[in-house]
Amino acid sequence: MTPKKPPAPPPTPFPFLHRELAWLDFQERVLEEAEDVHVPLLERLKFLAIFSANLDEFFMVRVAALWRQVEAGIDTRGPDGRTPREVLDAISRRTHPLVRRQHRLFERQLLPELRTHGVRILTPARLDRAGKAFVSRWFEQHVHPVLTPLAIDPGHPFPYLANRTVAVIVELDPTHPHELPHARQVVLHLPAGRLPRFLRVPGEGHRYVLLEDVVRAHLDAVFSGYEVRSATALRVTRDAEFDAEEGRALDLMEHVEAAVRRRRLGAAVRLQVERDLPPTLLTLLKSELELDEADVYPMPSPIGLADLFELSSTIDLPVLRDPPHVSRPVPGLGASDDPFATIRRGDVLLHHPYDEFEAVTRFVAGAADDPAVIAIKMTLYRVSASSHIAQALVRAAQHGKEVAVLVELRARFSEEANIAWARKLEDAGAHVVYGIVGLKTHLKACLVVRREADGLRRYVHLGTGNYNHATARTYTDYGLLTADPAFGEDLNHTFNLLTGYVRPPPLTHLVLAPTDLRRWLLDAIAREAAAARAGRPSGIDAKLNALSHPDVVAALYAASRAGVPVRLIIRGPSCLRPQQPEFSENIRVVRLVDRFLEHARCARFGQDPDRWWLTSADWMRRNLESRVEAAWPIRDLALSARITAAFELQWADTVKGREIDAAGDDVRRAGKAVRAQTVLASTGG
Repeated sequence: MTPKKPPAPPPTPFPFLHRELAWLDFQERVLEEAEDVHVPLLERLKFLAIFSANLDEFFMVRVAALWRQVEAGIDTRGPDGRTPREVLDAISRRTHPLVRRQHRLFERQLLPELRTHGVRILTPARLDRAGKAFVSRWFEQHVHPVLTPLAIDPGHPFPYLANRTVAVIVELDPTHPHELPHARQVVLHLPAGRLPRFLRVPGEGHRYVLLEDVVRAHLDAVFSGYEVRSATALRVTRDAEFDAEEGRALDLMEHVEAAVRRRRLGAAVRLQVERDLPPTLLTLLKSELELDEADVYPMPSPIGLADLFELSSTIDLPVLRDPPHVSRPVPGLGASDDPFATIRRGDVLLHHPYDEFEAVTRFVAGAADDPAVIAIKMTLYRVSASSHIAQALVRAAQHGKEVAVLVELRARFSEEANIAWARKLEDAGAHVVYGIVGLKTHLKACLVVRREADGLRRYVHLGTGNYNHATARTYTDYGLLTADPAFGEDLNHTFNLLTGYVRPPPLTHLVLAPTDLRRWLLDAIAREAAAARAGRPSGIDAKLNALSHPDVVAALYAASRAGVPVRLIIRGPSCLRPQQPEFSENIRVVRLVDRFLEHARCARFGQDPDRWWLTSADWMRRNLESRVEAAWPIRDLALSARITAAFELQWADTVKGREIDAAGDDVRRAGKAVRAQTVLASTGG
């Protein structure tokens, strides 16, 4: 698949917010959920962890990419008029206050509220005698044997500080300086992922101590013969991006494996330190890590609040959580149903997590075990380590079925799980490919070929989200199951392209990126503008994760100027500035952040208002130009009506919805209290 190379973009003569700054706007909205007193306490803790984890990834990927541009001497101004260096400065000015706000929230609100429910984070010194004895035994049994003091002196290279791992830097004075060579600064690298960050201490209530505090309380056991002057926790964030060199499939897998290992060694892009770090040590760290003052984030303990996931998941207080969500069984797709008979009777629309994702799992598993199924073809983008769907594909290959799987090895931070499943599938006899050279495959699709009385029939699943049963419980996504021959034909041609570079004929229903989807979208927007100028009804409704493609933003501005009413629900970053005079007066944008991550992508246009299009692609340059994606129509008007009802409900959300105003701020919406996710959960979506 050779993408049509777009022309170089001209300077942008319209309001455009840089994608990274738009992303920070979204993160502020996530932080608001942690601040919301109406959200259950442990869910607020979870949102604080999400904010921290998202910020980690932002620095590892987006900030790191900007630094690489700066170091390469790139000073080209982007669509927003800023150079990479200017964007970095703007990010720093925006991020430091957000981080301070995050820690104030944790210290002044969440910790005191946790204490009222018997949850306390204590230092070992504040434990009773039994608690101190427990912590000491645990240190000797589980921590001390794996600690490695790493000296900082001319005879030792500055120790490597692993990405997102807490370490303790210690200043020492020897009590017997003439006996042995000695160091005055030592780093203790805490065992990442092998020990809990929050250690539960037996006894009354829910008592926890931090791993770094356990270590600090027992430094005399580590540094016998020294006086400890200071012991301060720190955490480094490193560049985690890599370029997967293209080549033969085996070479690509080997390269991705090597690149994942190299990721640990990426350049430092952020340093988080406890705010009482001695100035001399801070100067040393900045010098060794090659960081500026703006890259340092002093904060109170604990640093690295992404680890609050661990704490929030271990506290057994259901009253402090959202009520359990139970997904609705899909009629005709239950454990005892014949999924193929159900799909033959008509298309099935799935809206997860309101509709259970197990319906998709049973579709694939049923195909794996059905003797009448002769072939399964599937794409896998993010695969969990215990994926039921990947297990079913292995089983199908072992049963002798023709199984072809495109495993996207370059799905960021899912590389290792994907590599493991690729090997298992190959060992089982499946045909495994790793994508098209130069393009990530983000399309989520499954094709099942079944021998029936009247010949071969193809069954199709297309989804806006990943085939991942873990995230399907917390992400909202749409999926379509159909036996329509035209869908089957289109998807068959698509898989022939993915596995064998066989150029497809014109497709009937699927619109693929990077070849056609961008132009199709721009043409659809232009048709609405033409209709409005001609005095005919027009309109654009869309729900997306992100909007950042300059050409799409420009097209939407042109449609707005022509009089097209545009309604956008954009959960994440949006570079479009709504309600700008002369540009976007007819565009309204709503951001919706709630218990479930709004991940579905869909759109409809006024020239065909009863037909929704679902897609795996956001309206971003990478999705429309650098990935294999697809959009497809919902042809059944009753199914389209379900999407319409959900969209209108989400558009009317006054509890979790925020409208982005002309200044770019998220503004609460007035009116009767409407919370879309609650209504959808109660009605089955």
